[in-house]
Amino acid sequence: MPHVSVVMVRMALLWWGVGFTLGGLTLANKGLSFHGGVWTLRTGHIFVLLVGWLVQFSAGVAVWIMPRLVHPGVVTGSGDRGDLRLAWLCCVALNAGVALMALHAPLVWLGGGDVPALRWMPALAGVLWLIAIAAFVANVWPRVRPVIEPLTMTVKE
Repeated sequence: MPHVSVVMVRMALLWWGVGFTLGGLTLANKGLSFHGGVWTLRTGHIFVLLVGWLVQFSAGVAVWIMPRLVHPGVVTGSGDRGDLRLAWLCCVALNAGVALMALHAPLVWLGGGDVPALRWMPALAGVLWLIAIAAFVANVWPRVRPVIEPLTMTVKE
């Protein structure tokens, strides 16, 4: 397993723990009503679990599990996985976007409402996620190969 896949899976599990903690706090606040600002964690909870955990876990496993590049004259599966710097870029951009979205709503709440200085955070998170998507596709797409159908033998009568 390439090191970038290990890091992406570990970060996904870290985001999983953070996401369920945020969700647990939000749910506990619904029943106990201990702090009004806890509801601002709901948006971060959604982005952390959907993008930070689910998307990143899937991307990390895909970088590892996709077929390796085929080199002419090489019969074994000993090819490489392409430019893994693109996978690292995907990992960094994905995590930075998740962190921005997780922090945005609580920071706005702490600022007392609509804070013009923080309006850039969701837009930057979206741009980072587009960069992550492009880097992931650029790394994985050359490794996509069609399934080779087995030859069928026909018997002539």
